[in-house]
Amino acid sequence: MPVAANTAVRGARMLAASSRIPLLAAATQRRSIRSPLLTRLFSSSAYPRQQNQEQPQGTTAGSLTKDQELHGFVVEDIQSVSELKLRAIRLRHQKTNLEWLHIDRDDRNNVFSIGFNTSVSDSTGVPHILEHTTLCGSENYPVRDPFFKMLNRSMSTFMNAWTAHDYTQYPFATQNAQDYENLQRVYLDAVFRPVLREMDFRQEGWRLERNGQDSGWQFKGVVYNEMKGAFSDAGSLYATRAEQQLFPGTTYQYVSGGDPEFIPDLTHEQLVAFHRERYHPSNARVYTYGNLPLAPQLERVGRLMDSYDRISPVHVPMDVEEFGEKQVTELGPVESVGQPDKQTRFSLSFLANDLRNVYDTFSMSVFSNLLLSGTSAPMHKALIDSHIGSDYSANTGYSPFTRRTSLAVGLQGIADSDISLVETRIRETFALVHRQGFERRRVDAALANVELAYKHRTADFGLSLMKSISTGWFHGVNPVEYLKVSENVARLRADVERGGFFESLAERYFLNSKHTLKYAMLPDTKYNQRLDQREHEMIQNKLDTLSSADLAAIDQKNEQLAEEQMRKEDLSSLPTLTLQDVPEQAGRFALDMGVAGDEVTVPVQWRTTSTNGISYLRVINDVRDKYPELRPYLPLFCDALTYLGTKTRDMAEIETDIRLHTGGVSFAPFVTTDLANLGHIEAGISYGSHCLDQHIDDMYRLVLELVRETNFDNTDRLRALLNAVSSSMFNDVASSGHAYARRLAASTLAPEAQALEALNGITQVKFISDLARLTDLSPVVEKLKQVQEVVFNKLTMRSAITTNVGGVDENQRALERFLEKYPKLTNDDSGNNGSDMSADQKFVPANMRFFCPLPVATNYAGKATRTVPYNHPDSVKLQMLAKFLTPNYLHREIRERNGAYGGGAGYSAIQGIFSFFSYRDPSPIATIDTF
Repeated sequence: MPVAANTAVRGARMLAASSRIPLLAAATQRRSIRSPLLTRLFSSSAYPRQQNQEQPQGTTAGSLTKDQELHGFVVEDIQSVSELKLRAIRLRHQKTNLEWLHIDRDDRNNVFSIGFNTSVSDSTGVPHILEHTTLCGSENYPVRDPFFKMLNRSMSTFMNAWTAHDYTQYPFATQNAQDYENLQRVYLDAVFRPVLREMDFRQEGWRLERNGQDSGWQFKGVVYNEMKGAFSDAGSLYATRAEQQLFPGTTYQYVSGGDPEFIPDLTHEQLVAFHRERYHPSNARVYTYGNLPLAPQLERVGRLMDSYDRISPVHVPMDVEEFGEKQVTELGPVESVGQPDKQTRFSLSFLANDLRNVYDTFSMSVFSNLLLSGTSAPMHKALIDSHIGSDYSANTGYSPFTRRTSLAVGLQGIADSDISLVETRIRETFALVHRQGFERRRVDAALANVELAYKHRTADFGLSLMKSISTGWFHGVNPVEYLKVSENVARLRADVERGGFFESLAERYFLNSKHTLKYAMLPDTKYNQRLDQREHEMIQNKLDTLSSADLAAIDQKNEQLAEEQMRKEDLSSLPTLTLQDVPEQAGRFALDMGVAGDEVTVPVQWRTTSTNGISYLRVINDVRDKYPELRPYLPLFCDALTYLGTKTRDMAEIETDIRLHTGGVSFAPFVTTDLANLGHIEAGISYGSHCLDQHIDDMYRLVLELVRETNFDNTDRLRALLNAVSSSMFNDVASSGHAYARRLAASTLAPEAQALEALNGITQVKFISDLARLTDLSPVVEKLKQVQEVVFNKLTMRSAITTNVGGVDENQRALERFLEKYPKLTNDDSGNNGSDMSADQKFVPANMRFFCPLPVATNYAGKATRTVPYNHPDSVKLQMLAKFLTPNYLHREIRERNGAYGGGAGYSAIQGIFSFFSYRDPSPIATIDTF
């Protein structure tokens, strides 16, 4: 295959999806993706920019009163939520009925979002394709994809758009007031006044186009290729099909993102009609958050609303008719990892509460967490610890994204003959919960985690709030009800105290279920071949209805599209920031450097600030470039620390303590370039935790227990962990293939890139897959013990603590006690227990080509070039080049012309690597040439 030097092409798929868990239960619920939100991704900065600037004056949110009228809006309700330090203001536009929620909070990372109810009655993907085409130009900004063009004109911290089951949203975030106004104008014009050209529909949705290789025909289009990839992945396909079967006769039996079999049924006229019906103020929700004045925003939107009259929103069936019990068996693709005779997936799905009851939804989220999450969960013990399958099925978990919520439990990686056994285990576990409930300490730990999550502040807090309320809000729930966390926690505690609460949920929704789906997907080795054959038949059916004149017209339209894609645009209509809009000084944070320990002193970085009563601990143990033979075991080692338990306590007991006293304990391998010695690396383990200040001692105690006492001889649990990790890594390759392609392409160019690929790339996937097939795990156990011995070393340790003024002394004392018992290798021990990189092991860059086939229907491509490190004068130029290439060249060539879902360029200054990538790419070889 003619692939350019240092390139990697992956046959993989990426489901650009987000599993939305209500913020009420964000800390208590971790689950597989179910009913994914199909998102359009933009390469805006992932790092919030600190800005010190004066905000424009205007009517402040704090001065508004209930029933006050302003710019056509009336204030319906104002509520303060003290635990979140915010003021929630609900408004309604009197003429059109548009709803607005403003969150007034002292946060510079301001958020704006406008969304519309877009429930569907078919699987043509009309809201998803409309989401794409609205972003292809509008009346005031008639340029192709103004959002991408705004990347060079904005300092946004977030720009995106996504289509969910029932709604489509267009959010952004920025810390710059002028930038906020610019983006808000572009967003509003895009959704209310898009040009919606047929040409853009054909580019973003679907079109027939000649295949230059064999003079045949093919379907192309960004959304078509995106969904084609999604439907070739076993996990995503399973979750989607199971949900369709669970909700017959409703909007949820259809795929809002589009099923490739039905996407070519959509016409441009239908798209325009859908926009006319749905993208109307009467069908809209506006969300704003932060410290910018509200009045100027109301005025801007209010003027836009003057040209609209109120209409009645379109009604689409959402309430499912209970069908008792139904069993469905379908065929699906085979995964390339795992045992060939254990590729079946099976689950039981049950209808649960009405989404519009906020407390019931919160209670079911906690119930699901207690039932499924962690090694102490009853379902984990019954299904995962029994080794019947490799992991939970992709739809496992509570799904609060439909009018009637649901909960599913299942396994993947099982034998066909074990389907009845899995069903029995699931039903027996529900019966056990009905008889015994959940251990009270686990319940207290789950609720403590919810409360801690609300005290924990992140840079994207405003976006997180928006995501947590959106589904319910579009179903008519007062969104402020989702913010009253303390009330729901207190009510649940009271219900649990009275006894029998979770037991009653098990009986009502599961033991006495009136709507249960038993869904099995059997492996079909020819599944993807059948998909290809079906696509060929669809193309032929289209061609059979077309005359030679029709085909000539299609050729002409494709030529016009190609010409349009290459046309140089006038971008002067787009707003842009100027240097006068950007503060000269960035925000600065005070850090204090200190030490801890007596015999051996450990560097400590202190950050003292307002933390809402929370202390944060981060520790790094660095072994530099020693022990290369142990490096591949670092990811498994980190997973094992929070899975195996110790010789005196099982992980279920430890896990409950962790959740009761902390926000979790995490371990991860790290690799970076040694800035003091370029060409060499730092590698090791990074770990951390956070807790309320009253639990500081418990946090340090629990971390030390895992560091010192983890029982690596627990081979039964180690095997279960290997099976789960192997399955999870394959799913990750399928969902993030572009990242794997970039890492693989760069792996022969720099030592850090090589180490990163070994830890988190295709090499690691193969390594874990091989370990999972071992019948004797004793060699693995010995390697993990060696890692524990050489990595956790006081001599190579450094730490960082973030806390408030009142938590400094307690953290200092706890850290001193922690270090007293922390392991230490002497210099002699260090030399005897590992090997340095000898002369013949020194890294030598090399040009390489890679091809990695996978049994999925789309591809990824990557290319990497070794350039110069951060201390070279050209480093800044390369950073700027990467920023300019993505929106100004690669977007046009890879997305618009080739039909890939996306692509871009990046420069790692520390590694000195310049790289390119594409994802959901129907033409990866052409993309390599583009790079």
